[in-house]
Amino acid sequence: MPIIPDHKDWTWVLQRPCPECGFDAATATPAAAPGIVTSMLPRWRAALRRPDVADRPGEDTWSVLEYACHVRDVFTLFDHRLSLMLAGDGARFDDWDQDLTAVEKDYANADPAGVSAELTAGGEQIAASFAGVPEEHWGRKGTRSNGSEFTVLTLAQYFLHDVVHHLHDVDG
Repeated sequence: MPIIPDHKDWTWVLQRPCPECGFDAATATPAAAPGIVTSMLPRWRAALRRPDVADRPGEDTWSVLEYACHVRDVFTLFDHRLSLMLAGDGARFDDWDQDLTAVEKDYANADPAGVSAELTAGGEQIAASFAGVPEEHWGRKGTRSNGSEFTVLTLAQYFLHDVVHHLHDVDG
C-alpha cells in the first residue's frame, strides 16, 4: 500500500525544537554537521541488519529500509544543494518529490546491504562537504522551489533535523 504523501512545511523546525524527536536546530551549525552525521552512520547500519528491515509497522509508515533509502537520498540531495550555495549566493533548488522518488526507486524492495553501503558513503560525503564550509559562507543563500529561503546555516539545521528525526523514527 502506498504511503500518503507528506505535504507539510517542516521549516518550522528552524524556529522551535521538534516535539517528536527533540532536535533543536538552534544548537546545530554547519561545523557540527560532520560529527552528528558520522555518529549516526553505525546506528543506520545496525538498523539495516534487522530481520524485519522491510516490514512496515503500519500502513501509513515506512519500513526501516524505506527510511534508510530516503536518508541516503537526503544526503545526496543536500550535498548537491550545499554545493550550489557555495558556488554562488542565490542558488535555486529544484523541487524534490520524496514520495515519487520512493516509488520510482522502489525503496520497499531495495537491497539492505547495498543501501547501507550507499547511505554510509553519502553520509561521509556530506559530512566532508560541511566540514569544508568556512564560517564566512554560512550566510550564503539558496531558495527552494516553493520560495523557502535558506542560508548555509539554516540548510544545515533543516538537513540535520531530517536525518535525526528519521533515525528517531526507526529507533522508536
